[in-house]
Amino acid sequence: MTAVTRGLPLDTAGPALPPPAVPPFARRLWRRLWPGLLAIAIVLVAWQVMYLSGVKPAYVLPDPLTVFDRLGALLVAPSFWLGAATTMTRAVTGFAVALVIGTALGAAVARSRILRSAIGSLLSGLQTMPSIAWFPLAILFFGLTEQAILFVIVLGAAPSIANGLISGIDDVPPQLLRAGHTLGARGWRMLRYVILPAALPTYVAGLKQGWAFAWRSLLAGELLVTISQVTALGVLLSNARSFADAPTLLAVMIVILVIGMIVDGVFSLIAGGIRRRRGLGVARL
Repeated sequence: MTAVTRGLPLDTAGPALPPPAVPPFARRLWRRLWPGLLAIAIVLVAWQVMYLSGVKPAYVLPDPLTVFDRLGALLVAPSFWLGAATTMTRAVTGFAVALVIGTALGAAVARSRILRSAIGSLLSGLQTMPSIAWFPLAILFFGLTEQAILFVIVLGAAPSIANGLISGIDDVPPQLLRAGHTLGARGWRMLRYVILPAALPTYVAGLKQGWAFAWRSLLAGELLVTISQVTALGVLLSNARSFADAPTLLAVMIVILVIGMIVDGVFSLIAGGIRRRRGLGVARL
């Protein structure tokens, strides 16, 4: 006996629609890369025009080719990689400590009215305070040591991470909280399985902002806190300035910019993946 639906055989429903066409990988890669490549081209052209105009002498503003030649020389120098490793170790260590402190503090403030009233506005004030202002106190407390740099990195990043988590928890829909309560979630289980997953997109945005503060604080610290026989990217910058070596100065600045952009891109990919999984992708108009 033939199965029917509303009097029609099921096999007469017509052919299935073909899956949506997916652009080739090369085309998708080009769509992602060309805006950045265009921006780089504009910067290089403007840079070359400024050099040719003579607005600054060549020893102050060298041409792009000279700077990239110096960058190539730096990339094969062991001392450069030693300095980059020192800077990245400081950045990862400081951000990890800020992540733990900021997350714990944000969760506590978001769930306690007393703490929110006591230190909620203080966190916002710490977030807006320039990191460079902490270095005199850090040097007074710790001297010219790694602890002074770590202290300022944590103070620069932890408030942003805490505020990101607080904003994410505050924006959790009440319907979701009621659903979790109905299903028996209480206390830690409510925080772990309902509130934190719902706050994740805003929390990741806070992590991204916290990394930006940590990176800026770190480079400022390496310029101010020079530790004997320790090479870092900030030390290379300071030495290039002292010897009026503009090509090296600009080459190290390019490296610092690229590292910051790469890490920022990683956070953006994580945030974008979370948003897509939740159906929060940017709509095309």
